[in-house]
Amino acid sequence: MEIIIYIAVGFVVGCGIAWLYCSICSRKRQTELEIRANLAEAMSMEKEKQILQKETELNQIRNELNLERQAKIEALTRLEASEKHLEEEIKRIETIRAELSETFRALSLDALTKNSDEFKRYADEFIRLAEEKLKSQATEGKRELEVKKGLIDQNIDAVHKTLTEVQKKVEDFGRLSGERITEVAALLKRHEEVTQRLNDTTMHLGNALASSKKRGEWGERMAEDILQLIGMTEGINYIKQKTLETSSGRPDYTFFLPNKTKINMDVKFPLDNYMHYLNAESGHDKKRFRDELLKNARLMIKQITTREYINPSENTVDYVIMFIPNEQIYGFINEADSTIMDEALRQKVILCSPFTLYAVLAVVRQAVENFNLERKASEILRLLTEFSKQWMAYKERFKLMGERLDAAKREYDNLLTTRTNLLERSLRKIDEIGRQGGKTIEQDLNNGQKD
Repeated sequence: MEIIIYIAVGFVVGCGIAWLYCSICSRKRQTELEIRANLAEAMSMEKEKQILQKETELNQIRNELNLERQAKIEALTRLEASEKHLEEEIKRIETIRAELSETFRALSLDALTKNSDEFKRYADEFIRLAEEKLKSQATEGKRELEVKKGLIDQNIDAVHKTLTEVQKKVEDFGRLSGERITEVAALLKRHEEVTQRLNDTTMHLGNALASSKKRGEWGERMAEDILQLIGMTEGINYIKQKTLETSSGRPDYTFFLPNKTKINMDVKFPLDNYMHYLNAESGHDKKRFRDELLKNARLMIKQITTREYINPSENTVDYVIMFIPNEQIYGFINEADSTIMDEALRQKVILCSPFTLYAVLAVVRQAVENFNLERKASEILRLLTEFSKQWMAYKERFKLMGERLDAAKREYDNLLTTRTNLLERSLRKIDEIGRQGGKTIEQDLNNGQKD
Protein backbone atom coordinates (compact mmCIF):
# COMPACT_ATOMS: atom_id res chain seq x y z
CA MET A 1 0.00 0.00 0.00
CA GLU A 2 2.87 2.37 0.82
CA ILE A 3 4.36 1.70 -2.62
CA ILE A 4 1.11 2.67 -4.30
CA ILE A 5 0.96 5.86 -2.21
CA TYR A 6 4.59 6.69 -3.17
CA ILE A 7 3.76 6.06 -6.83
CA ALA A 8 0.60 8.17 -6.66
CA VAL A 9 2.46 11.03 -4.95
CA GLY A 10 5.23 10.82 -7.55
CA PHE A 11 2.67 10.79 -10.32
CA VAL A 12 0.86 13.86 -8.96
CA VAL A 13 4.16 15.72 -8.53
CA GLY A 14 5.28 14.69 -12.02
CA CYS A 15 1.96 15.73 -13.53
CA GLY A 16 2.26 19.14 -11.90
CA ILE A 17 5.79 19.57 -13.21
CA ALA A 18 4.79 18.40 -16.68
CA TRP A 19 1.74 20.67 -16.78
CA LEU A 20 3.83 23.69 -15.76
CA TYR A 21 6.50 22.81 -18.28
CA CYS A 22 3.99 22.22 -21.08
CA SER A 23 2.25 25.53 -20.35
CA ILE A 24 5.57 27.34 -20.76
CA CYS A 25 7.03 25.62 -23.84
CA SER A 26 4.11 23.89 -25.61
CA ARG A 27 4.77 25.87 -28.77
CA LYS A 28 8.49 26.30 -28.43
CA ARG A 29 9.51 23.84 -31.14
CA GLN A 30 7.00 25.31 -33.61
CA THR A 31 8.75 28.67 -33.57
CA GLU A 32 12.35 27.55 -33.02
CA LEU A 33 13.40 27.81 -36.67
CA GLU A 34 11.67 31.19 -37.06
CA ILE A 35 13.37 32.51 -33.92
CA ARG A 36 16.76 31.36 -35.13
CA ALA A 37 16.16 32.85 -38.57
CA ASN A 38 15.03 36.15 -37.03
CA LEU A 39 18.03 36.09 -34.74
CA ALA A 40 20.37 35.54 -37.66
CA GLU A 41 18.64 38.31 -39.64
CA ALA A 42 18.91 40.66 -36.66
CA MET A 43 22.58 39.83 -36.25
CA SER A 44 23.14 40.42 -39.97
CA MET A 45 21.32 43.78 -39.82
CA GLU A 46 23.35 44.73 -36.75
CA LYS A 47 26.58 43.90 -38.57
CA GLU A 48 25.44 45.91 -41.62
CA LYS A 49 24.60 48.81 -39.32
CA GLN A 50 28.05 48.60 -37.77
CA ILE A 51 29.63 48.52 -41.24
CA LEU A 52 27.63 51.61 -42.30
CA GLN A 53 28.65 53.36 -39.09
CA LYS A 54 32.30 52.52 -39.73
CA GLU A 55 31.99 53.77 -43.33
CA THR A 56 30.52 57.03 -42.00
CA GLU A 57 33.42 57.36 -39.58
CA LEU A 58 35.84 56.62 -42.43
CA ASN A 59 34.27 59.34 -44.59
CA GLN A 60 34.48 61.76 -41.67
CA ILE A 61 38.15 60.88 -41.16
CA ARG A 62 38.77 61.37 -44.89
CA ASN A 63 37.12 64.81 -44.73
CA GLU A 64 39.26 65.72 -41.73
CA LEU A 65 42.31 64.48 -43.63
CA ASN A 66 41.42 66.67 -46.61
CA LEU A 67 40.97 69.67 -44.29
CA GLU A 68 44.34 68.99 -42.67
CA ARG A 69 45.97 68.70 -46.08
CA GLN A 70 44.38 71.98 -47.17
CA ALA A 71 45.56 73.65 -43.94
CA LYS A 72 49.05 72.31 -44.57
CA ILE A 73 49.00 73.71 -48.13
CA GLU A 74 47.80 77.09 -46.84
CA ALA A 75 50.51 77.10 -44.16
CA LEU A 76 53.16 76.28 -46.74
CA THR A 77 51.78 79.02 -48.99
CA ARG A 78 51.92 81.53 -46.12
CA LEU A 79 55.47 80.41 -45.36
CA GLU A 80 56.53 80.93 -48.95
CA ALA A 81 54.82 84.33 -48.99
CA SER A 82 56.56 85.31 -45.73
CA GLU A 83 59.93 84.24 -47.08
CA LYS A 84 59.27 86.15 -50.28
CA HIS A 85 58.20 89.22 -48.28
CA LEU A 86 61.35 88.93 -46.15
CA GLU A 87 63.53 88.77 -49.23
CA GLU A 88 61.74 91.82 -50.63
CA GLU A 89 62.30 93.72 -47.35
CA ILE A 90 65.97 92.78 -47.38
CA LYS A 91 66.26 93.97 -50.98
CA ARG A 92 64.41 97.20 -50.11
CA ILE A 93 66.73 97.79 -47.14
CA GLU A 94 69.75 97.20 -49.37
CA THR A 95 68.28 99.61 -51.91
CA ILE A 96 67.68 102.26 -49.23
CA ARG A 97 71.19 101.74 -47.94
CA ALA A 98 72.62 102.17 -51.45
CA GLU A 99 70.48 105.27 -51.97
CA LEU A 100 71.66 106.71 -48.67
CA SER A 101 75.25 106.02 -49.62
CA GLU A 102 74.77 107.77 -52.95
CA THR A 103 73.03 110.68 -51.23
CA PHE A 104 75.80 110.92 -48.68
CA ARG A 105 78.41 110.77 -51.39
CA ALA A 106 76.66 113.54 -53.32
CA LEU A 107 76.23 115.67 -50.24
CA SER A 108 79.81 115.12 -49.22
CA LEU A 109 81.06 116.20 -52.64
CA ASP A 110 78.74 119.19 -52.58
CA ALA A 111 79.73 120.38 -49.17
CA LEU A 112 83.37 119.50 -49.39
CA THR A 113 84.30 123.01 -50.27
CA LYS A 114 82.31 124.60 -47.41
CA ASN A 115 83.40 123.13 -44.22
CA SER A 116 85.01 119.79 -44.47
CA ASP A 117 85.51 119.19 -40.74
CA GLU A 118 81.98 120.04 -39.67
CA PHE A 119 80.53 118.22 -42.60
CA LYS A 120 82.59 115.16 -41.83
CA ARG A 121 81.32 115.19 -38.25
CA TYR A 122 77.72 115.44 -39.42
CA ALA A 123 78.32 112.83 -42.04
CA ASP A 124 79.78 110.38 -39.54
CA GLU A 125 76.84 110.96 -37.20
CA PHE A 126 74.40 110.52 -40.05
CA ILE A 127 76.09 107.34 -41.19
CA ARG A 128 76.12 105.99 -37.63
CA LEU A 129 72.42 106.69 -37.18
CA ALA A 130 71.61 105.21 -40.57
CA GLU A 131 73.59 102.06 -39.82
CA GLU A 132 71.91 101.69 -36.40
CA LYS A 133 68.51 102.15 -37.99
CA LEU A 134 69.31 99.65 -40.69
CA LYS A 135 70.70 97.17 -38.15
CA SER A 136 67.65 97.54 -35.88
CA GLN A 137 65.28 97.09 -38.81
CA ALA A 138 67.26 94.11 -40.08
CA THR A 139 67.37 92.54 -36.57
CA GLU A 140 63.66 93.13 -36.03
CA GLY A 141 62.84 91.73 -39.47
CA LYS A 142 65.03 88.71 -38.84
CA ARG A 143 63.48 88.12 -35.40
CA GLU A 144 59.97 88.47 -36.82
CA LEU A 145 60.89 86.11 -39.63
CA GLU A 146 62.27 83.56 -37.14
CA VAL A 147 59.10 83.79 -35.02
CA LYS A 148 56.94 83.28 -38.09
CA LYS A 149 59.16 80.44 -39.20
CA GLY A 150 58.89 78.80 -35.75
CA LEU A 151 55.09 79.10 -35.82
CA ILE A 152 55.01 77.70 -39.32
CA ASP A 153 57.29 74.81 -38.25
CA GLN A 154 54.98 74.10 -35.30
CA ASN A 155 51.97 74.12 -37.59
CA ILE A 156 53.77 71.84 -40.02
CA ASP A 157 54.71 69.42 -37.19
CA ALA A 158 51.15 69.43 -35.87
CA VAL A 159 49.79 68.85 -39.37
CA HIS A 160 52.31 66.06 -39.93
CA LYS A 161 51.41 64.44 -36.58
CA THR A 162 47.71 64.74 -37.35
CA LEU A 163 48.21 63.26 -40.80
CA THR A 164 50.18 60.36 -39.28
CA GLU A 165 47.43 59.67 -36.74
CA VAL A 166 44.75 59.93 -39.41
CA GLN A 167 46.68 57.58 -41.67
CA LYS A 168 47.08 55.10 -38.78
CA LYS A 169 43.36 55.33 -38.01
CA VAL A 170 42.54 54.78 -41.66
CA GLU A 171 44.81 51.73 -41.77
CA ASP A 172 43.38 50.36 -38.50
CA PHE A 173 39.85 51.00 -39.70
CA GLY A 174 40.59 49.26 -42.97
CA ARG A 175 42.02 46.27 -41.14
CA LEU A 176 39.17 46.16 -38.61
CA SER A 177 36.58 46.62 -41.33
CA GLY A 178 38.08 43.72 -43.23
CA GLU A 179 38.10 41.59 -40.09
CA ARG A 180 34.52 42.57 -39.24
CA ILE A 181 33.35 41.82 -42.75
CA THR A 182 35.16 38.47 -42.59
CA GLU A 183 33.56 37.73 -39.21
CA VAL A 184 30.11 38.62 -40.50
CA ALA A 185 30.62 36.44 -43.56
CA ALA A 186 31.85 33.55 -41.40
CA LEU A 187 28.93 34.02 -38.99
CA LEU A 188 26.42 34.01 -41.82
CA LYS A 189 28.07 30.93 -43.27
CA ARG A 190 27.98 29.13 -39.91
CA HIS A 191 24.35 30.12 -39.44
CA GLU A 192 23.57 28.78 -42.88
CA GLU A 193 25.35 25.52 -42.04
CA VAL A 194 23.54 25.22 -38.69
CA THR A 195 20.21 25.91 -40.36
CA GLN A 196 20.97 23.31 -43.01
CA ARG A 197 21.99 20.75 -40.39
CA LEU A 198 18.85 21.54 -38.42
CA ASN A 199 16.74 21.05 -41.53
CA ASP A 200 18.53 17.78 -42.30
CA THR A 201 18.11 16.59 -38.72
CA THR A 202 14.43 17.52 -38.76
CA MET A 203 13.98 15.70 -42.05
CA HIS A 204 15.83 12.60 -40.83
CA LEU A 205 13.89 12.65 -37.58
CA GLY A 206 10.63 12.91 -39.46
CA ASN A 207 11.62 10.03 -41.73
CA ALA A 208 12.74 7.95 -38.77
CA LEU A 209 9.56 8.58 -36.80
CA ALA A 210 7.39 7.76 -39.78
CA SER A 211 7.76 4.06 -38.90
CA SER A 212 5.87 2.78 -35.86
CA LYS A 213 8.76 0.41 -35.10
CA LYS A 214 11.27 3.28 -35.16
CA ARG A 215 8.99 5.34 -32.93
CA GLY A 216 8.86 2.47 -30.45
CA GLU A 217 12.65 2.13 -30.49
CA TRP A 218 13.03 5.87 -30.00
CA GLY A 219 10.60 5.82 -27.07
CA GLU A 220 12.47 2.90 -25.49
CA ARG A 221 15.74 4.78 -25.95
CA MET A 222 14.30 7.77 -24.10
CA ALA A 223 13.10 5.45 -21.33
CA GLU A 224 16.60 3.94 -21.14
CA ASP A 225 18.12 7.41 -20.78
CA ILE A 226 15.74 8.24 -17.93
CA LEU A 227 16.51 4.92 -16.21
CA GLN A 228 20.25 5.56 -16.48
CA LEU A 229 19.74 9.08 -15.14
CA ILE A 230 17.85 7.72 -12.12
CA GLY A 231 20.49 5.04 -11.55
CA MET A 232 18.48 1.89 -12.26
CA THR A 233 20.26 -1.19 -13.60
CA GLU A 234 18.76 -3.78 -15.94
CA GLY A 235 18.46 -7.19 -14.35
CA ILE A 236 18.58 -5.68 -10.85
CA ASN A 237 15.93 -2.96 -10.80
CA TYR A 238 14.03 -3.90 -13.94
CA ILE A 239 13.79 -6.17 -16.98
CA LYS A 240 12.47 -5.32 -20.42
CA GLN A 241 10.35 -7.10 -23.03
CA LYS A 242 9.99 -10.33 -21.10
CA THR A 243 6.95 -12.49 -21.83
CA LEU A 244 4.75 -13.03 -18.77
CA GLU A 245 4.53 -16.55 -17.32
CA THR A 246 0.73 -16.85 -17.13
CA SER A 247 -0.18 -14.96 -20.32
CA SER A 248 1.12 -13.97 -23.71
CA GLY A 249 1.59 -10.35 -22.69
CA ARG A 250 4.96 -8.73 -23.20
CA PRO A 251 5.29 -5.34 -21.48
CA ASP A 252 8.17 -3.14 -22.53
CA TYR A 253 9.49 -2.78 -18.96
CA THR A 254 8.88 -4.56 -15.67
CA PHE A 255 10.14 -2.88 -12.50
CA PHE A 256 10.87 -4.83 -9.32
CA LEU A 257 9.19 -3.65 -6.11
CA PRO A 258 9.52 -4.84 -2.49
CA ASN A 259 8.01 -8.15 -1.36
CA LYS A 260 8.58 -9.60 -4.85
CA THR A 261 5.93 -7.32 -6.39
CA LYS A 262 6.23 -5.73 -9.82
CA ILE A 263 4.84 -2.89 -11.91
CA ASN A 264 4.71 -3.01 -15.71
CA MET A 265 5.22 -0.17 -18.18
CA ASP A 266 4.49 0.15 -21.90
CA VAL A 267 5.80 2.83 -24.29
CA LYS A 268 3.16 4.45 -26.53
CA PHE A 269 3.90 7.15 -29.09
CA PRO A 270 0.77 8.56 -30.86
CA LEU A 271 2.70 10.75 -33.30
CA ASP A 272 0.84 10.43 -36.63
CA ASN A 273 -2.33 12.30 -35.74
CA TYR A 274 -0.34 14.90 -33.81
CA MET A 275 1.80 15.65 -36.89
CA HIS A 276 -1.34 15.77 -39.05
CA TYR A 277 -2.82 18.21 -36.55
CA LEU A 278 0.25 20.47 -36.70
CA ASN A 279 0.32 20.42 -40.51
CA ALA A 280 -3.43 20.95 -40.92
CA GLU A 281 -4.39 24.34 -42.33
CA SER A 282 -8.12 24.51 -41.72
CA GLY A 283 -9.88 24.47 -38.37
CA HIS A 284 -12.02 21.54 -39.46
CA ASP A 285 -8.96 19.40 -40.21
CA LYS A 286 -7.33 20.39 -36.94
CA LYS A 287 -10.44 19.36 -34.99
CA ARG A 288 -10.64 16.05 -36.85
CA PHE A 289 -7.01 15.12 -36.23
CA ARG A 290 -7.26 16.25 -32.60
CA ASP A 291 -10.24 13.95 -32.06
CA GLU A 292 -8.37 11.11 -33.79
CA LEU A 293 -5.39 11.68 -31.50
CA LEU A 294 -7.53 11.57 -28.35
CA LYS A 295 -9.33 8.47 -29.63
CA ASN A 296 -6.00 6.79 -30.32
CA ALA A 297 -4.75 7.72 -26.84
CA ARG A 298 -7.86 6.19 -25.20
CA LEU A 299 -7.39 3.04 -27.28
CA MET A 300 -3.77 2.75 -26.12
CA ILE A 301 -4.89 3.16 -22.50
CA LYS A 302 -7.45 0.40 -22.94
CA GLN A 303 -4.87 -1.94 -24.48
CA ILE A 304 -2.73 -2.04 -21.34
CA THR A 305 -5.57 -2.50 -18.82
CA THR A 306 -5.86 -6.23 -19.48
CA ARG A 307 -4.70 -9.04 -17.16
CA GLU A 308 -1.53 -9.22 -19.20
CA TYR A 309 -0.28 -6.08 -17.44
CA ILE A 310 -2.26 -6.03 -14.16
CA ASN A 311 -2.29 -9.58 -12.81
CA PRO A 312 -2.13 -10.44 -9.09
CA SER A 313 -0.95 -13.96 -9.94
CA GLU A 314 2.16 -12.34 -11.42
CA ASN A 315 2.58 -10.29 -8.21
CA THR A 316 1.93 -7.03 -10.05
CA VAL A 317 0.50 -3.94 -8.35
CA ASP A 318 -2.91 -2.56 -9.25
CA TYR A 319 -1.46 0.03 -11.63
CA VAL A 320 0.36 0.05 -14.95
CA ILE A 321 2.47 2.86 -16.43
CA MET A 322 1.95 4.19 -19.98
CA PHE A 323 4.96 6.24 -21.10
CA ILE A 324 4.48 8.93 -23.78
CA PRO A 325 8.07 9.90 -24.76
CA ASN A 326 7.28 13.45 -25.90
CA GLU A 327 6.42 16.40 -23.68
CA GLN A 328 4.57 18.27 -26.45
CA ILE A 329 2.25 15.35 -27.25
CA TYR A 330 1.68 14.66 -23.56
CA GLY A 331 0.88 18.32 -22.89
CA PHE A 332 -1.34 18.56 -25.98
CA ILE A 333 -3.40 15.53 -24.87
CA ASN A 334 -3.92 17.08 -21.42
CA GLU A 335 -4.82 20.46 -22.91
CA ALA A 336 -7.17 19.01 -25.52
CA ASP A 337 -9.05 16.82 -23.03
CA SER A 338 -8.55 17.37 -19.32
CA THR A 339 -10.69 14.31 -18.47
CA ILE A 340 -8.42 11.76 -20.14
CA MET A 341 -6.08 11.76 -17.13
CA ASP A 342 -8.96 10.95 -14.76
CA GLU A 343 -10.21 8.23 -17.11
CA ALA A 344 -6.75 6.66 -17.19
CA LEU A 345 -6.50 6.69 -13.38
CA ARG A 346 -9.93 5.08 -13.07
CA GLN A 347 -8.62 2.30 -15.31
CA LYS A 348 -5.47 1.96 -13.14
CA VAL A 349 -3.22 3.52 -15.81
CA ILE A 350 -0.63 6.17 -14.96
CA LEU A 351 0.16 8.43 -17.94
CA CYS A 352 3.75 9.65 -17.87
CA SER A 353 5.79 12.08 -19.92
CA PRO A 354 9.60 12.08 -19.64
CA PHE A 355 9.45 14.45 -16.65
CA THR A 356 6.67 12.63 -14.81
CA LEU A 357 8.26 9.24 -15.54
CA TYR A 358 11.44 10.48 -13.92
CA ALA A 359 9.46 11.54 -10.84
CA VAL A 360 7.48 8.27 -10.64
CA LEU A 361 10.50 6.00 -11.11
CA ALA A 362 12.54 8.09 -8.67
CA VAL A 363 9.82 7.53 -6.05
CA VAL A 364 9.72 3.81 -6.92
CA ARG A 365 13.49 3.51 -6.60
CA GLN A 366 13.46 5.42 -3.31
CA ALA A 367 10.65 3.22 -1.99
CA VAL A 368 12.59 0.08 -2.91
CA GLU A 369 15.72 1.45 -1.26
CA ASN A 370 13.75 2.41 1.86
CA PHE A 371 12.20 -1.07 2.01
CA ASN A 372 15.58 -2.74 1.58
CA LEU A 373 17.03 -0.41 4.20
CA GLU A 374 14.19 -1.27 6.58
CA ARG A 375 14.65 -4.97 5.91
CA LYS A 376 18.38 -4.70 6.47
CA ALA A 377 17.73 -2.68 9.64
CA SER A 378 15.42 -5.45 10.89
CA GLU A 379 18.06 -8.06 10.09
CA ILE A 380 20.69 -5.95 11.84
CA LEU A 381 18.38 -5.60 14.86
CA ARG A 382 17.86 -9.37 14.93
CA LEU A 383 21.59 -9.96 14.71
CA LEU A 384 22.16 -7.39 17.46
CA THR A 385 19.63 -9.20 19.66
CA GLU A 386 21.36 -12.52 19.01
CA PHE A 387 24.71 -10.88 19.62
CA SER A 388 23.45 -9.43 22.91
CA LYS A 389 22.27 -12.88 23.99
CA GLN A 390 25.58 -14.48 23.09
CA TRP A 391 27.42 -11.59 24.74
CA MET A 392 25.62 -12.16 28.02
CA ALA A 393 26.48 -15.89 27.86
CA TYR A 394 30.04 -14.96 27.04
CA LYS A 395 30.20 -12.61 30.02
CA GLU A 396 28.85 -15.32 32.35
CA ARG A 397 31.37 -17.87 31.13
CA PHE A 398 34.13 -15.26 31.29
CA LYS A 399 33.14 -14.39 34.84
CA LEU A 400 33.14 -18.08 35.79
CA MET A 401 36.55 -18.51 34.22
CA GLY A 402 37.76 -15.49 36.22
CA GLU A 403 36.46 -16.98 39.42
CA ARG A 404 38.18 -20.25 38.62
CA LEU A 405 41.37 -18.41 37.78
CA ASP A 406 41.12 -16.59 41.11
CA ALA A 407 40.71 -19.93 42.93
CA ALA A 408 43.66 -21.38 41.05
CA LYS A 409 45.70 -18.29 41.90
CA ARG A 410 44.82 -18.62 45.58
CA GLU A 411 45.82 -22.28 45.49
CA TYR A 412 49.01 -21.33 43.67
CA ASP A 413 49.80 -18.65 46.25
CA ASN A 414 49.10 -21.20 49.00
CA LEU A 415 51.50 -23.66 47.40
CA LEU A 416 54.06 -20.92 46.80
CA THR A 417 54.00 -19.61 50.38
CA THR A 418 52.66 -21.91 53.09
CA ARG A 419 53.45 -25.26 51.55
CA THR A 420 56.80 -24.10 50.26
CA ASN A 421 57.74 -22.71 53.67
CA LEU A 422 56.79 -25.96 55.40
CA LEU A 423 58.80 -27.99 52.92
CA GLU A 424 61.79 -25.67 53.21
CA ARG A 425 61.58 -25.85 57.02
CA SER A 426 61.73 -29.66 56.86
CA LEU A 427 64.65 -29.46 54.43
CA ARG A 428 66.51 -27.09 56.74
CA LYS A 429 66.05 -29.49 59.63
CA ILE A 430 67.35 -32.34 57.49
CA ASP A 431 70.34 -30.20 56.52
CA GLU A 432 71.04 -29.42 60.19
CA ILE A 433 70.80 -33.07 61.12
CA GLY A 434 73.12 -33.92 58.25
CA ARG A 435 75.65 -31.33 59.26
CA GLN A 436 75.57 -32.47 62.90
CA GLY A 437 75.96 -36.12 61.90
CA GLY A 438 78.91 -35.30 59.65
CA LYS A 439 80.72 -33.50 62.43
CA THR A 440 80.23 -36.45 64.84
CA ILE A 441 81.57 -38.92 62.30
CA GLU A 442 84.57 -36.70 61.61
CA GLN A 443 85.34 -36.44 65.32
CA ASP A 444 85.11 -40.19 65.74
CA LEU A 445 87.51 -40.71 62.84
CA ASN A 446 89.99 -38.27 64.28
CA ASN A 447 89.86 -39.94 67.71
CA GLY A 448 90.45 -43.36 66.15
CA GLN A 449 93.57 -42.20 64.35
CA LYS A 450 95.01 -40.81 67.54
CA ASP A 451 94.53 -44.10 69.41
